[in-house]
Amino acid sequence: MPDIVLYAAEVTLNGLMAGVLYALVALGFVLIFKASGIFNYAQGVLALFAALTLVGIQKGQVPFAHLLNAMTGKHYTNFPWEVPALVAILLAAGVMVVLAIIIEKLVLKHLVNQAPIILFMATIGMAYFLEGFGDVMWGSDIKTLDVGLPQGINETIDSVTYNMFGYGFFIDNLDIVAAVVAVLLVAALTVFSQYSKQGRALRAVADDHQAALSVGISLRFIWILVWSIAGFVALVAGIMWGSKSGVQFSLSLIALKALPVLMLGGFTSIPGAIVGGLIIGVGEKLFELLIGAPFLGGATENWFAYVLALVFLVFRPQGLFGEKIIERV
Repeated sequence: MPDIVLYAAEVTLNGLMAGVLYALVALGFVLIFKASGIFNYAQGVLALFAALTLVGIQKGQVPFAHLLNAMTGKHYTNFPWEVPALVAILLAAGVMVVLAIIIEKLVLKHLVNQAPIILFMATIGMAYFLEGFGDVMWGSDIKTLDVGLPQGINETIDSVTYNMFGYGFFIDNLDIVAAVVAVLLVAALTVFSQYSKQGRALRAVADDHQAALSVGISLRFIWILVWSIAGFVALVAGIMWGSKSGVQFSLSLIALKALPVLMLGGFTSIPGAIVGGLIIGVGEKLFELLIGAPFLGGATENWFAYVLALVFLVFRPQGLFGEKIIERV
């Protein structure tokens, strides 16, 4: 079998794994958009804050240590204990629920029935506030995140492909775990949005706040619910990305990679987030291998997804699985 075919097959598999990681971030955007009709600019920062909180809890770090040290003249760093990974994840998920309640009480409840641009500007403010708050609370240094997920090359895939083709495929175990988790999340969220009373209420709230209130839907409860779920999804994304590349403030920029995923899959479709992520992941890897590296000097992965999304928007602005645009003439 020609080498280029084997390389393309390996790159495709790695692209699928990378696409799943993009989709994990995009899921949070979809959930917020379905509940409020706005693009949540703060979703990437939510993933960062969730990962910072998880590391801090797990390692027994003292919150606001720098501030306490400056005010008291003492040297607080860590509590004399560490928390098991599973317990730390549950506590971090609880923190994200509390954060959702605070966001609803301090921000969202004052913006009922406001124009979408007002809500969007509010999420921009929340993003920068949470980034600064996370810095003050947990410090700005790069942190390692280890919750026991397997990492490194998958020996089984490597040996099987080597025996079959004489060339072993490098597939990271962490990417495989992320793929399994993403499939389970999408399945659970799809069932929730399609078959539960609260899931159907999300659509009503997104269409018209005032109409939803008039039929007895609790707007505040729906917003707390959806921001809590989005916070949990952000925690999962933060765990995967933090385990892969460390917990650092550039982690919040992964939200930018979710934009083309949403454009392809559709802003209101949970399965569309996965499909869009897979298309972007595979597309950017194959483009880099077949066109970028040989003819353009490489480094095309930084911009290919956005160009693909731009071209796609020309032909289907609502995305593959987005709601069809129907207008009266």
